[in-house]
Amino acid sequence: MGRIGDLLTPDIIVAHVRDVTVEMLRARRIRAVICDLDNTLVPWRSDDIAREITGWLLGLRAEGIGVCIASNTRHTSRLERLAAQMGIFHVPGNAAKPRRRGLRIALSLLGVPPSDTAMVGDQLFTDILAGNRLGLTTILVNPLTPREFIGTKIISRTAERIVLRGPRKRAL
Repeated sequence: MGRIGDLLTPDIIVAHVRDVTVEMLRARRIRAVICDLDNTLVPWRSDDIAREITGWLLGLRAEGIGVCIASNTRHTSRLERLAAQMGIFHVPGNAAKPRRRGLRIALSLLGVPPSDTAMVGDQLFTDILAGNRLGLTTILVNPLTPREFIGTKIISRTAERIVLRGPRKRAL
C-alpha cells in the first residue's frame, strides 16, 4: 500500500470506544490515549456523558493510562466543561486535526512520546490521519450517533465508505 493508504489505515478498528481495553493498550505499551470528543466520547453537540464512557475513563486512569481530548470543535466552552466533568486533559481550543499541532500539545500535557500513545476517534480523515502523521497507534471507532456536522455527513463519510473496505472495514 502507498503512503496515502498507510496514512488512512487505522492500526485497530473497534465498534465502540469501550472496546478499547486496558489489555489492548498494554499489549502495545500504550501509556496515554488522545481521544476525539464528538461522536467518540459523547454524541455530536451533546453534553451527556454516558456511564459506560465514565466507567471506561475511570478504568484507564486506575491503570495509570492518561487521557486527553483533542477536538476540532468550535464550541470551546463546551469542550472545557466536558473535559472537566470527565476529569481529563484537553487541548485548548480547536485541535485542527489532521494537523499535528493539537496532538503535539496533547502529548505535552500527557508527558508521553508518540510511541507510547494511541489516538482514538471516529473520523478517518481527521483523527486517524492526524494520529498516523505523528506516529501514534490509531484506533478507529464507529460514530456514536448518525447525527453530525453536515460536511462530515456528506463529504467525509462518503469518502470513508470508499476507503474503508476489505480489511479496513468498520467493525460491526
